[in-house]
Amino acid sequence: MTKPTTDAALERVRARIEQCDALPTLSELAAAAGLSATHLQRAFRRRYGVSPAEYHRARRFNQLRQSLRHGSAVTEAVYDAGFGSASRVYEHSDRLLGMTPASYRAGGAGASIRYTITATPLGQLLVAATTRGLCAVSLGESDAALEALLAQEFPHAERERVDAGREEWLDAVIARIAHELGWSEAEAPTLPPIDVAATAFQWRVWQALTRIPEGSTRSYGELASELGMPKAARAIGQACGSNRLALIVPCHRVVREDGSPGGWRWGVERKVQLLARERAAALPRDASRAPRAASRARG
Repeated sequence: MTKPTTDAALERVRARIEQCDALPTLSELAAAAGLSATHLQRAFRRRYGVSPAEYHRARRFNQLRQSLRHGSAVTEAVYDAGFGSASRVYEHSDRLLGMTPASYRAGGAGASIRYTITATPLGQLLVAATTRGLCAVSLGESDAALEALLAQEFPHAERERVDAGREEWLDAVIARIAHELGWSEAEAPTLPPIDVAATAFQWRVWQALTRIPEGSTRSYGELASELGMPKAARAIGQACGSNRLALIVPCHRVVREDGSPGGWRWGVERKVQLLARERAAALPRDASRAPRAASRARG
């Protein structure tokens, strides 16, 4: 079977998953695609970044999220999204919603968020965490603007601002960012757990972003190819756009195909400044290796 034919078969499978409430078995999907079940599973993951079952679950959770945001009752939203029971939703809600459906619908009601804001060379930096882990890292012009963004995402959560030195997780994130961007020579501490709603595909993209070296960039197309999904550049762009952890998940290292910076949630000018800072920081290390390499060549 030629690659174009395989691509068309995979697209038929994806479209069928989009249209059905109950996911067909892998064998049924494979028969419809004219592929073996094993080949379908591998090819689908290579193209879309997730298995057919993960794609179906993420699609339903997206529907659930939209219904909850529009004020639907939890039970109604659960069944409208195609879940057979609420228990299946609660099995995955922490990972895909960041909290229980009832709390998400209520704008974070019942969630406790502690945050701090500090000044950096890139502007004000907000770091926030729930009791389960890091939930937001944002850059902005003012404390008020950053607090408004946090309130917009979790309008009914209990939000408490704490001073530096009073919250171990928040301080650890700030210290690590300061170390990695050359603002501090203090040792970088270990990052806390992450508590952010995301699909399996988004997690895969975000993990790939963390592997881009400091001072380097990738285009959306290059990143898609590295992930084995050359036609997923647009989806990768959407995953980058949904990132809420500035600097921790370095989506600023993704640029347009022509090398121009493109957009960034926290400001294009800030993105350009950040990339320039990273490149400058990488130069001394490269330069220090050059004399040794030249000496070896002469020897």
